Amino acid sequence: MAKRASRKRVTAKPKYQFDAIVIGSGPGGEGVAMQLAKAGKKVAIVEKYELVGGGCTHWGTIPSKALRHSVSRLIEYNSNPLFNDSEKAHHLTFEQILSHASSVIRKQTQLRRGFYERNRVTVLHGEASFVDEHTLKINHPDGSVETLTAEQFAIATGSRPYTPKDVDFNHPRVYNSDTILSLNHDPKSIIIYGAGVIGTEYASIFRGMDVKVDLVNMRERLLSFLDAEISDAISYHLWNSGIVIRHNEQYESIEGRDDGVVLNLQSGKKMKADCLLFANGRTGNTDMLNLSAVGLEADGRGQLRVDANYKTSIDNIYAVGDVIGYPSLASAAYNQGRFAGEAMLQGESHSTLVEDIPTGIYTIPEISSVGKTEQELTAQKVPYEVGRAQFKHLARAQIAHSLVGGLKIIFHRETKEVLGIHCFGERASEIVHIGQAIMQQGGSANSIDYFVNTTFNYPTMAEAYRVAAINGLNRLFT
Repeated sequence: MAKRASRKRVTAKPKYQFDAIVIGSGPGGEGVAMQLAKAGKKVAIVEKYELVGGGCTHWGTIPSKALRHSVSRLIEYNSNPLFNDSEKAHHLTFEQILSHASSVIRKQTQLRRGFYERNRVTVLHGEASFVDEHTLKINHPDGSVETLTAEQFAIATGSRPYTPKDVDFNHPRVYNSDTILSLNHDPKSIIIYGAGVIGTEYASIFRGMDVKVDLVNMRERLLSFLDAEISDAISYHLWNSGIVIRHNEQYESIEGRDDGVVLNLQSGKKMKADCLLFANGRTGNTDMLNLSAVGLEADGRGQLRVDANYKTSIDNIYAVGDVIGYPSLASAAYNQGRFAGEAMLQGESHSTLVEDIPTGIYTIPEISSVGKTEQELTAQKVPYEVGRAQFKHLARAQIAHSLVGGLKIIFHRETKEVLGIHCFGERASEIVHIGQAIMQQGGSANSIDYFVNTTFNYPTMAEAYRVAAINGLNRLFT
């Protein structure tokens, strides 16, 4: 009797519609999708909004910075006697200035959509929620529901303004940092509650439009994470422009009226203005994802915990951007997305964010810094010295009439290693990158001597590095 041929039992690999689905098309989601698509993976990206780009493009970074640029140019025009020879300064409404931001948003959206098309990433519009670890339900705007499967997922849903329940954000005079972009009247006064990065940026914008601004800060000093000198500089500049800053205040209640808004503070003070911008924190967009279906849980701020490879506690689900917290920057989110994509492909990422991430605050003038502050180094007992350059002494600044602010270099007084760069003034967020590049070299290449020994174009704002370096080195003695 012939023996029957033995057959090996083969377990079929589960088939999914996509190798990966990315939820959210902001910088983080785009970084993941591009990394996977360029590696030949079949990728889909789900965006709740009708256009790609995420909050960064439509409500946050792009529109606010475009607004800031337009207002800054308006201030420059009105203050420059070469252009403004009339007795009355030129005035534009918020709605008029917003038209420039709309143009930038449109161009950015078209650009990002092109990335997905060229890399054959499927773009789906709708609200996503998990069914299980490999299944996603999408509620489309037309009311239809679609179920998709994937081997891996990346959560990049971003964040939204924190909106406490005791504040009526449906009132037409009460705004958050998203809805302020729909402001269609011309306020004479505004209260900004929250003096963090967003609050101070919008305070500059509105004051530049000649709107009376009250800025309410919950802390003892403005932007207290900055080097104290820079914090003092922006505080003085805002005060000098006419902004009233109130420190150590908390709201008791906010009353929306037909003719404006009344802010009642816990200290007993009352304030009234045409409208109010509530800019006190943000919340991760995770509450709509049905995370419990996959065994995930966000913290009280809607954020997810991830490991060094941006993987959550569920092996096939990753998260990047605002939903994982610090540093909550568009620039960092894109890199996080790329690194997470690498981990999704290879099991781990061989890249990490730079240790010293630059901070850019788009007030008028700008603030930017990278590395340590004087306060941090003093607490750590690090022997340092400081070199300073004031922009008003630079030929390029005099030509451009950008005389406010300066550059500050903090360096180790023994090794001359550059430890921190702090800049306040026009184009600060660009100028800081020169110092950042030297700091990233490490070892003996990271030395303040570089700024003295190299040759800068003249006249440029970059010359501030040479001036500051010489100033600092002249303070050394043995």
